[in-house]
Amino acid sequence: MAVEMSGERFEELVGEALDEVPPELLRLMDNVVILVADEPPEDGPELLGLYEGHALTDRGWNYAGVLPDRITIFRNPILRICDTEEDVVEEVAVTVVHEIAHHFGIDDERLHELGWA
Repeated sequence: MAVEMSGERFEELVGEALDEVPPELLRLMDNVVILVADEPPEDGPELLGLYEGHALTDRGWNYAGVLPDRITIFRNPILRICDTEEDVVEEVAVTVVHEIAHHFGIDDERLHELGWA
């Protein structure tokens, strides 16, 4: 059963998840914005989050003058897989960490090994 939640409350949960990321890690994030959207792109899979950009580990001497990387957390897919608000809190936290990890160059395979599926 999907959880019903306002966009405002969901954005609060994303903010709370970001507050739990160690400050020293957040300080290392460079040229990235975190957004919330209702749905992932129609032509793709049912994503909970998406990292778009150039991971820090892929940036070289010629990385300049580019738009910020984007981390997007998708509200409706997360609400559809959760049964309670507590489930949403947990899934948002996992998804935020998962997408931030991509910014640092950690791929899905390694994230799964670390338990951040």
